[in-house]
Amino acid sequence: MNPLTCAQALTAARTHGLERLDAQLLLLHALGKPGADRAWLLTHDTTPLPEEAAQCFRELSLRRAGGEPLAYLVGSKEFFGLELQVDGRVLVPRPDTETLVEWALQQLALADMPASARVLDLGTGSGAIALALKKTRPALDLTAVDASSDALAVAAANAGQHRLPVHFLQSNWFENVNGPFHLIVSNPPYVADADPHLPALRHEPLQALTAGKNGLDDLRRIIEQAPAYLQPQGWLLLEHGYDQARAVCELLKQRGFAEVQSRADLAGTPRCSGGRWPDPAAGTGSQTAG
Repeated sequence: MNPLTCAQALTAARTHGLERLDAQLLLLHALGKPGADRAWLLTHDTTPLPEEAAQCFRELSLRRAGGEPLAYLVGSKEFFGLELQVDGRVLVPRPDTETLVEWALQQLALADMPASARVLDLGTGSGAIALALKKTRPALDLTAVDASSDALAVAAANAGQHRLPVHFLQSNWFENVNGPFHLIVSNPPYVADADPHLPALRHEPLQALTAGKNGLDDLRRIIEQAPAYLQPQGWLLLEHGYDQARAVCELLKQRGFAEVQSRADLAGTPRCSGGRWPDPAAGTGSQTAG
């Protein structure tokens, strides 16, 4: 039997329902080439595949067709310009979360924020948010926590790979944390326990996805406890579900946060909400920003 060519392998993958880009990235991975080498496939479409690479590609294609995330199959995901190693111990970093990073950087650029501001990343997972912030503002004193020792191992490996010094700590939210911080950021679980989209996410760690009946359990807990760990005038910024902005803003206002507001992702969906903890000495009252 004649060996498959690159073009034939990609065509076969399409019959399994794979998108062209996914198939190309999996084939490059099977060939031991970086994902940036897609042009190589175009110039080698008639090149026969080694049997080992062809078999690896077939197995990867079937797993992708079964719903396994592409990032787990190739072992990495780009986030905010960083190539991060990921596997089934952590959620795959989403582009939507870059909205939270960009907002955090805007707040850190405020005149009253020191260059060495103390920042806390709650539920760091792969370390995506913490490492993106540290890469952009190296002077930050950054602490990243997660309840999962497996997730912390992944995050620490990513920090080591990119030589970005971050303090990693195992903690169930604020349990083992010592404040205060100028900024707290978090992308906590916010999917409802019975959300119909959960089956499509079955390959990712459930504990990092779901948060009670309406998906607000962890967000509510963070908002309630955060003031004890914030500097006066410090910010709390949270990622949440596409339909949770109003509820999260209401929780922030009820807790006493000022300047409560939301930020939209690239699709125009309110994806993050947050507020500033007022300084009692300044007599700042709770207010809502547009």
